Amino acid sequence: MPEDHVAARVKLEREVRGWSTVKLAEEMAAVGHPINQSAIWRIESGKPRRRVNLDEALGFCKVFDLTMQDLTGPPGKLATPRIRQLAREYVQMTREYHQLRAAIDRNQMHLGEIQRELDAYGDKGPERRGQVDELLRLEERALMRSMHPSQARLRNQGQPPFGE
Repeated sequence: MPEDHVAARVKLEREVRGWSTVKLAEEMAAVGHPINQSAIWRIESGKPRRRVNLDEALGFCKVFDLTMQDLTGPPGKLATPRIRQLAREYVQMTREYHQLRAAIDRNQMHLGEIQRELDAYGDKGPERRGQVDELLRLEERALMRSMHPSQARLRNQGQPPFGE
């Protein structure tokens, strides 16, 4: 029964995300398909169950990023809510990892360019090399002074501060 499948799928998708019926109602309104929280509860658990109209079904598809076929199909095919949650977290964390990896690669490339330019300046004589070394020491000290004391202490111990 597609109506029963929709009700079960809405409840499953909502619970996987850790959303209340109020939060789901807010998300539905945000995508232009308003529905109140009590209507969502009646869809999921009502006796008799409240039917879902086409506008609401389209909203659920948008909010949960599902096709209509997925929304109306048997939800049991998609594992337990915990496994669904883990799969979603895995995909999100993988995406974040790739974004961070790209940022690190850009940072390393830029650091290499800076290092080459500083080396070229310092290679023109011992006085210039001393200037570069002294400037780097001064900048490092200034950075440490601007940090929170706990971060400065970690940096002094050779550890990156939290968040780096």
